[in-house]
Amino acid sequence: MGRREEFFAERERLNEIVLKRADLMTKRLFALDAQAYEDGALPRKVKELLGLVASLVLRCDDCITYHVVGAWEAGATGEELTEAMSVALVVGGSIVIPHLRRAAALLDELEGTDELNRDRA
Repeated sequence: MGRREEFFAERERLNEIVLKRADLMTKRLFALDAQAYEDGALPRKVKELLGLVASLVLRCDDCITYHVVGAWEAGATGEELTEAMSVALVVGGSIVIPHLRRAAALLDELEGTDELNRDRA
């Protein structure tokens, strides 16, 4: 099982625990988060890239993984993801570098193992 599969399996398990206990506010925030990345005036791919930049600057590894995979699945190329990561580095500074490394490693994994998207890399 790759990093993507492990991440989403654990995320699903933990979300079930949270939502079992959740009040209305938490449920609404979860729903809003999902809706925010749907196609609208901006396509999902662009929103995922924006989410990646924010996540790198905020240094949230779970969020970074979520948005690297989300952008990839929405059709972002390796070059587009790399440019978004560069924007995050400029905005966030050198403190972003450890998170940038993990994001780049995940992108390498996606480019090397995702048979459906290999031609886009």
